[in-house]
Amino acid sequence: MAHSDQEDKVKGNSVPKLTMVLFSGDMDKALAALIIATGAAASGWDVSIFFTFWGFAILRDPNKKSKMKKDTMGKMFSTMLPKGADGLKLSKMNMLGLGTSMMKRRMSSKKVQSVRGFIKDANELGVKFLACDLSMELLGINADELIDEVSKVCGVGTFLEESKDANVSLFV
Repeated sequence: MAHSDQEDKVKGNSVPKLTMVLFSGDMDKALAALIIATGAAASGWDVSIFFTFWGFAILRDPNKKSKMKKDTMGKMFSTMLPKGADGLKLSKMNMLGLGTSMMKRRMSSKKVQSVRGFIKDANELGVKFLACDLSMELLGINADELIDEVSKVCGVGTFLEESKDANVSLFV
């Protein structure tokens, strides 16, 4: 059962906090991170996920194009990096996309939502999505290409500030 911040303050309890670094752009790892995040948030935890490097692909909106000019390397990385949650592949048994397709069908038949569905749920539960500004710069991604659920574009200092009093910190 979820508790409100106010209830916790009245009882003298602090709200438990989870911070996560999502470094991987693999579908199965993103799912694991989002399942943990939504579970914690649904249980009343304060949750933040810092998306960096390959994990950053999840935050790209496939329907948005950057209005800003990109240099050659930015264009190359932007083209090679999956665009959005639906473009992620399995880390193991991908088999040229066949494994990913099979997993998506299996998830659907078992009524397990997609990565995108977990993103929406996490957002509704108050999970903070922090986009690494350095990864954006290196990978040629601009803020106007991101999904609406992104809470903030920030650096590692902001993530460390979020993490300093966390009960649990994970790296996925």
